[in-house]
Amino acid sequence: MSFEKLSRLDLNLLVCLHVLITECSVTHAAKRLNLSQSAVSKSLTRLREQFNDPLFIRSAHGLAPTPRVRALQPYLEQLLRDIEHITAPPEFNPATSDRHFRMALVESAYPLFLPQFLGDIFSEGPNIILDTQAWEPNTFDKLHSGEIDFGITGKDLNPKDAMLTLMPPKGIVFQELCRDTQRCIVRKGHPVLSQKWDQDNYLRQRHIQVRCGRDDRWLLDYKLAEHGLDRDIAMYVPDFNSAASLCTHTDLVFTAPSHFAGHIAAQLDLVVLPLPYPLPAMAYTLFWHQHQESEPGHTWLKNLIISRCRGIAGNS
Repeated sequence: MSFEKLSRLDLNLLVCLHVLITECSVTHAAKRLNLSQSAVSKSLTRLREQFNDPLFIRSAHGLAPTPRVRALQPYLEQLLRDIEHITAPPEFNPATSDRHFRMALVESAYPLFLPQFLGDIFSEGPNIILDTQAWEPNTFDKLHSGEIDFGITGKDLNPKDAMLTLMPPKGIVFQELCRDTQRCIVRKGHPVLSQKWDQDNYLRQRHIQVRCGRDDRWLLDYKLAEHGLDRDIAMYVPDFNSAASLCTHTDLVFTAPSHFAGHIAAQLDLVVLPLPYPLPAMAYTLFWHQHQESEPGHTWLKNLIISRCRGIAGNS
């Protein structure tokens, strides 16, 4: 392939040649192209130079194509159709798509969000595949590289707090879905249930903590540290379900988002208590990379998730 020759080729000339073949008249071709006859004549001159062939000869019925043009015609028509297809805006039809979407979610988001939109995804797109994975410290990198399409996790509302816990880098776009507060989970029969439940008692307990980032500290720990306080973390675990399950067998206290706390407590017969510390609410947030902004399939799923999930935690 000679890129040097291709770089000298004017696509407008090929369009003009196609119309001239169809119309066999400079006058008619000029009308279709919305150009002057002079402009079309100049284009024909350039085409003759490009192909080193007269291309058309005058006849009683207008312009008659030379053998070179008749040989070019099917290739020219296919080329212009291909170019039109390449340059057409991308389309996405969920009903016929078998697109594979990838999403990373913090574990507490699964029972809260997936039931809100899974039914609609598979109703509108019966062959679509949704591949989910855990939210990890490198999730923003995966969004940037295109390895995943979306991420959902909690984000602190105050920018100063977010700087301590989770601040999306440049290029990452986000939309708040809903807000949530923190609650405490303990087993039935836990000694604290017969005691005054306040901040002092909370801090006297041993706690179980889900790893939430590179330093395993939640906003709660940063806020306590501002006042010279800290929790006695007895155990770190990789996921929310494991933490809740271990609470059923121990006197450990698990602090978790309220919607997850209510969901898992009902499943495991645990008790939910208020967090006896004034911690700001956080926002479950949908993240994606800006390079996906105009991609139709991505836009379809993004709008569906946002419309089904925004504000669902208003009763937290």
